[in-house]
Order: sequence, then structure tokens, then C-alpha cells
Amino acid sequence: MNIKPILLIYIAVVCLVSYSCKSSSGEGLLIITRVPSANVNAGDDESWRHFPGAQIVAIDSEKPGAEKILTTNFHSACYPEISYDGKYMIFSAKETGSDHWQIYEMDIKKGKARKITSFNSDCFDPVYLPAGRMAFSRNTVNDTVKSAYCLYTGNLDGSNIRQVTFGPFEDMATTVLKDGRFLAVRRNSLSGTVNPVLTVMRPDGTKADMFYKSVKGSKLISRPRQTGDGRIIFIENVNVTPLKSDLISITYNRPLHTRINLTAEIAGNFISALPLQSGKILVSYCEPGSGHYALHEFDPQSGTLGRMIYEDNDFSVTEAALALSYERPKKLPSEVDMGVKTGLLLCQNINFTGYRLSGEESGTHMASMVEVLGIDSTYGVVPVEKDGSFYLKILADTPFQIRTLDEKGNVVSGPCSWLWLRPNERRGCVGCHEDPETVPHNRIPDAVKKDPYIIPVHVTNIREKTVELE
Repeated sequence: MNIKPILLIYIAVVCLVSYSCKSSSGEGLLIITRVPSANVNAGDDESWRHFPGAQIVAIDSEKPGAEKILTTNFHSACYPEISYDGKYMIFSAKETGSDHWQIYEMDIKKGKARKITSFNSDCFDPVYLPAGRMAFSRNTVNDTVKSAYCLYTGNLDGSNIRQVTFGPFEDMATTVLKDGRFLAVRRNSLSGTVNPVLTVMRPDGTKADMFYKSVKGSKLISRPRQTGDGRIIFIENVNVTPLKSDLISITYNRPLHTRINLTAEIAGNFISALPLQSGKILVSYCEPGSGHYALHEFDPQSGTLGRMIYEDNDFSVTEAALALSYERPKKLPSEVDMGVKTGLLLCQNINFTGYRLSGEESGTHMASMVEVLGIDSTYGVVPVEKDGSFYLKILADTPFQIRTLDEKGNVVSGPCSWLWLRPNERRGCVGCHEDPETVPHNRIPDAVKKDPYIIPVHVTNIREKTVELE
């Protein structure tokens, strides 16, 4: 027997977020993604962001017992994101089983959807950006990244769509922080490893950097969300036997050093979380032996599950949203200039690793050169200055890695994770694999007193604002 939505409890949840319920305008609706339970496997690396037969359903607190499938015209539809005014939702869907996943937007009150993207490849996880724009992940196959899920931005009418990430990995499950930056789950697709990290970047793809790394053996499986009190929450498969998925919290200010497992003492598994204004969290939770995920309220202060919001034995709730207006994130300015064909990278000292200079304890040789690696070949080897600094001018929107070499060409460290520079971007680092909270010394590196080395090294001249390479 199906257990239908517990709507009286849901009314209390809406009151927790301090908004009035206005079903006539679509505001105040609980919007869920529900999936046939047999199609949900939280540990499945292939389908963790797209589920066959998924439906987006609206539950109206003013009409007890009422639920409405908003995506009846679609074979599958997932992961709705609500617009800042609470009136629209953007989502991923496919109209037939053989279609590619594309991005759609729906007027929640009218229930009418329009197609935004029409690519011959899958598109997932759309999010709203300020000024009538959006971002999403797209399966990208080309000579630059080989095969990867890259992030794109564009207008909500489908125009001016541009790729903003250029690494050989999967960037998925993106959220937009209040400071205007993206926070995405990244998995390395080139090496075949699936040890995800949270990566933060500006919406133009600049200043991309690691935000959080899972503990060894664990992996992220949900979209991260930002709470009102300065935390980031998400679901992570935790390295225990048998495998367990839990709700994890980190702080915005020190994400690499503040990990807390909020549900370690709760048996069962979690698959998504949505913070409420009250401080409570809506979680999709699978009780041991139930075989499906139901929507519950969770109190992070006491670490206890509260009232059940929605349950149906035939379906699992994989994500939830509230059709309520909320604060628009900051609109960040962009340094990207598409007329410039390069970016600049400065490293203060390649021999600074962690909290010490490499080799100073072991007696091994320090690095004196860096090699810049592309996906298929090396881009060249360049010497570093006596103070360990280097300064590179690198072709923009090209993925690369860096490893350090000694004077005999032996590898000292690396390679680092995949990087890229957007056109006109300027980036700097303290050292190689240094603690991310380390700040640079207050000195001028020797490398910036000279012209930068051009990478790839076979490119001898670049005239910016043109497309000419010699």
C-alpha cells in the first residue's frame, strides 16, 4: 500500500521558512524529484545524476492529499532549481527514452515548459545566474578535453552559450554560492578514478580551485548546498563497511579542515539535503530495509531525524526544492577578454611544499625546472629562477598539468591536478601542493622581473587580440 504525502506536516515545514503559502501563484509549493525505487542506486557512478523514469512533482500545502506531476510530457525529468522570484524552475529532462538530456524552464503556476538547449549531447544540473542567465553541465567531446562534462553558461533564451571549464573531468551537481561563485562536484574522467572533490570557481571559469576533498575511500554523491549560517552541506558515501551515505557539513571559511559527519549515528542512507531558513534540513533518507528514500526533516543541532514530509513506497525522493523567493547571489565581474589568447601563471617557489622546502629534510635535490604537460604530449620544459619562481604565458582554455624536475630531468613532484587559464586570466600560487591556507611571502619573485615563458614552448610569438600564432 502506498503511503501518500503527509501534507499537514509539510504545512509546518513551510512555516519554518517564514514564508506565506500562495498556491495560486505557485509560491510555497514543495517540488520534488521522485524516481522509481528500483532505478535508484546512490553508489552507482554511472547514473548518479540522471535517473530513468524520474518525475518532478509539486505538492500543494493548501490542498491536502493533492500532488501534481509537472513533467507528464517527459520520459524523465530531474533536479529542478527555483528562480530567485520563486515563480519558475529550470531542470534537466528528456522527452523520449532515446533523446539526449536537455535543459528546460517551466512557469510553475501555469505548468508550461519550454526547451532552452538542443545539443546532440547530454546536459544536466542547470542553475540560475543573475541577469537572466544560467549554467549547466554538458557532455563535451573534442580534441581539447577528449570526453568530459564541462560547465557552460548562457542566456535563459538559449543564446550566448559558452564553455567555461576546460579540464578532462566531470563537473556536475553545481550550486551557486551567495558570493556568486560556482561550487561543483568534480570527478576525474580521464584517469577513470571517481574520487570526487568540490571545486570552486567564478562563473566565467576563472580562479578554479579545490574547495573540499573527501576523506580517503569516500565520495560525494549529491549537489552541495549552502546554509544560512555559513556551512556547506552535502551527501557523501562514507568509507565504512557496509558502505553508508551520510550528511556532511563543512564551513564556508575553512572547508578543508571542518568536516563533520552529522548523521554518523543514524542507521540507513541519505541521498540529498536542502537547508531551510529555520536551520533545519530536508533530507532524502532510506530507512534500513525500506528500499526507498522518503523526505524527512533533520535537526543538525541535535543530530536527529524529525517529521516525515513525503513517502511513497513505489518511489524514492532524490531531491527537493521549495518554490519560494530567495536572495539573489552576487553578480561577479569578469576579467575574461576573448580577444586575448593567453593567461598568465606565476608560482612563487616550486620547492615550497606543505610547510617546508622539498628536500630540506631528506637531503634530495630540489627542483630546478618545471614541465608543462598536455593531455597527449608535453608542452615543454622551462627553467625556474634561483628563488624557485616561474612565470608562464599559457594558451587559454587549454588543459595542462605541471610537474617539477631536478637538474638531471628526474621528476621531483607531480604532476598536479588539471588546470586551465581563461583568456586574460592571471593566477598565482605559493608553491607546489602547498597547504591551501598558506599565504605568499611579501616579496617580488625573480620570475616577474623577466618576460614570461610562452607555453607551449614551440609557440614563439603571440599577438594578442588576433588569432595568429607563429
